[in-house]
Amino acid sequence: MKAKVWRKFDVLLADLDGVVYEGTRAIAGAPEAISELAKAGVPIGYVTNNSSRKPEAIADQLAGFGVQVSPDDIIGSGKTGVELLATLIPAGSKVLVVGGEGLRARVIEGGFELAASSEDKPAGVIQGFAPDVAWRDLAEAAYSIQNGAKWVATNQDWTLPQEKGMAPGNGTLVSAVHTAVGELPLVAGKPESAIFHAAVKHFEAKSPLFIGDRIDTDITGANRAGIPSVLVMTGVSTRKEVLGVKADGRPNFIIGSMKELLQPYDEPKKTKRGFSCKGVDVELLGNRVMVSQGDPRSLGALRAACAVIYASDVPIYGLDVEPALYE
Repeated sequence: MKAKVWRKFDVLLADLDGVVYEGTRAIAGAPEAISELAKAGVPIGYVTNNSSRKPEAIADQLAGFGVQVSPDDIIGSGKTGVELLATLIPAGSKVLVVGGEGLRARVIEGGFELAASSEDKPAGVIQGFAPDVAWRDLAEAAYSIQNGAKWVATNQDWTLPQEKGMAPGNGTLVSAVHTAVGELPLVAGKPESAIFHAAVKHFEAKSPLFIGDRIDTDITGANRAGIPSVLVMTGVSTRKEVLGVKADGRPNFIIGSMKELLQPYDEPKKTKRGFSCKGVDVELLGNRVMVSQGDPRSLGALRAACAVIYASDVPIYGLDVEPALYE
C-alpha cells in the first residue's frame, strides 16, 4: 500500500505522552502534523492513561503548541475509571483518591464524596498518577483496601516519558500498594478495551485508527479493541521490542514520528527470501535475519525485519537477528 495512512479511516485517536509531547515539551513535528490533518478534515481525538490533569488543562497545553482541541475530545482513563468504580460501589459513596486534581474532579463529577483518609472508611479507592503522590497516599490506599474498599487503577503504565528521560509511571505506584495488600486492582485504562470503546463511541467512528508509542498498552489495547494501530517510535517502545513482540502486540503500521502520517506509507513487499521496504532488503537465511541491501538502522529496515519475523514459523528466541536492526 502506498497511500497516506489516514485516508481510509474516519477518525485518528492518538495517545499523548510520547506521541504528541514529553512532559511540557512538544515532540518535533507532532503539532504540525496534527494541524495539517485537521485542515484536511480528519477528526482527531486523544486517548490517554494520564489522569492527573483535567481535560481543560491538557487542551490548554496543546493550544500552547498550536493544536486546538475541545476538552470533550480528550478521553482519559480517569473518567473510565470512575465509571468502572460506579459498577462496584453504591452511588454517593466515599472514595479515596490517589492521584491528581483531574482524577478528583472526575470522582466528584461521578457523584461520589471524597474521602480524606482511610479513617473515613471509603467504599472505594481509585488510583492514578500524579507527581506529588507520596508514601502516605499509598499507605492510606492500602489501609482502605484492607478494610474492604474496592480498588480501581486508571492504568498500569510502568514508565512515563519526560523531558529528562523515562520516569516511573503509575504502574510502579500500583505495584507498591499491591505488595502491601496482596491483591490487584481492576484497571480502567489502556490496554483494557473500555477506554478505546468510549473513544469510538464519542466520535461515532466506523473506521478508527489509533496511534501510540507503547506496545504494552497502546498497541496491545488497540488490538484487543479491534482497532488498527500505528506504532510511533518517539516514545517508550524500542526497535528491539517491536521486533520481538508476540502477535497480540504487533502494530499494523510503524512510523518514525507523527509527521509521517502526511507522507505515503511504504508497506514491506515479499521477496524470494524475505521482505523489502524503502530500498532495504531483509532476508531469512536459515535462522538468521539479516540485511542484504540497505541501511539496517533505517525505518524501512525495521518494517521489513518485522515482516520477516512476524511471517516466520520460528519464534523470535529461535532466530539470530542482525544486531544493527535493533541497536
